[in-house]
Amino acid sequence: MSIKDKIIMCFSNLYKRKVRTLLTTVGVVVGTCAIIITVSLGVGMQQAQEEALSQMGDLTIINVNSYGISPDTDPLDDAMLEKFRELDHVVALTPAYQLSNWGSISITSGKYMYDSMIYGVSLNDLEALGYKLTEGEWPGEEGVKENTVYFSSSAVYDFYNTKKRSNNRVYEGSGKDPFVDPNKDKMKFVVSSQKENKKPKEFDLVYGGTMEQDWSKNPSSGWGVFVSVDYLKKLENEYNKLNNITVNKDAKKSYDSVTVKVDDMNNVAAVEEVIQGMGYTTNSMETIRKPMQEKAQKDQLMLGSLGAISLLVAALGIMNTMMMSIYERTREIGVMKVLGCFISDIRTVFLMEAGTIGFLGGVLGVGVSYGVSYLINTFGGGGSQDIYGALQGGIGSTSVIPWWLVVGALLFSTLVGLLSGIYPANRAVSISALSAIKQD
Repeated sequence: MSIKDKIIMCFSNLYKRKVRTLLTTVGVVVGTCAIIITVSLGVGMQQAQEEALSQMGDLTIINVNSYGISPDTDPLDDAMLEKFRELDHVVALTPAYQLSNWGSISITSGKYMYDSMIYGVSLNDLEALGYKLTEGEWPGEEGVKENTVYFSSSAVYDFYNTKKRSNNRVYEGSGKDPFVDPNKDKMKFVVSSQKENKKPKEFDLVYGGTMEQDWSKNPSSGWGVFVSVDYLKKLENEYNKLNNITVNKDAKKSYDSVTVKVDDMNNVAAVEEVIQGMGYTTNSMETIRKPMQEKAQKDQLMLGSLGAISLLVAALGIMNTMMMSIYERTREIGVMKVLGCFISDIRTVFLMEAGTIGFLGGVLGVGVSYGVSYLINTFGGGGSQDIYGALQGGIGSTSVIPWWLVVGALLFSTLVGLLSGIYPANRAVSISALSAIKQD
């Protein structure tokens, strides 16, 4: 018997008993829909949790700290940063370097001076780390000049008038324009001198842009000025030379903190474990996300198990349908055996019928599930405002049906159908041919 004959016989037998087939399929539809909807609610809860965490900070960021480390641990210096860059899944990183002497380096524009925080960072990595610009451009593939400066949104308000002792500042939120416009006014770095007989040194700077305020970053783009860490160290060395400050070259130099970005939040734990193994303390959103994710997975398993009960009940319906089909087709089975059909062909036909009921029920169940999910997201406070968003489970959706859930439900429903048909199929092939053909 060819595969074509088996398929024709399968659908012919199902169609002859279409009412029974339809009722059995409905049971599979209900079971499949129950699994998909219950699991989709769990996925929606997990997505809502991750969205809430993302509001608190980037889920792919690891903050590495050098405080409290063992004396035997290598310093958190440039050489160690290069080792971090070579780790799998690390896409960007930056130290947060600060001057050891507050006010030793300032920025001037005519009579106006900025003497607040200046951070030394990896400018080429800021865009990948999630910093955004309201003005200007990030470094391209060719990089930027070493004296390029990026301002935080509030840094321009930290310029003050050096010619006045009072009322010499414009405060952010006052409705007044700041004294200095970095995009237009000429600015310089000034290395201060602590001795009257020595003049401060001045260095030109290049304005790169103004960053969008984000207090969740480290260092925060809500305050301060950002310059290349190498150039800031260069300016600091100029300050030490100018003021005859001796620096112990043998002392271990270490950054206080380093921000590391991983390519995917699912790889954060692995990268964090490697860095901790090097002797450093770390913190990330993973400490909050992991317990929440584990709880969400348990909830999904519980909800999916409840839905699976409905599909298992449907499996009993398939088995019952196939058993009744055997009793009604006993003579047909006997004739097939007498005509020389292989036992495997008869078993295959019955398994195909059971599997087809499971598969068709799964397909219809997926369609119904999308409809129910759409109703939940539209009228249940899911937040989706259009059909596509409601079906796809967009941001804020209560019910989210990922592709793997659809594929899994189809495979599971088909498998349930096939397993339900094993006993009836074996029962069919065990029937004696002679007694079968004698039966009315």
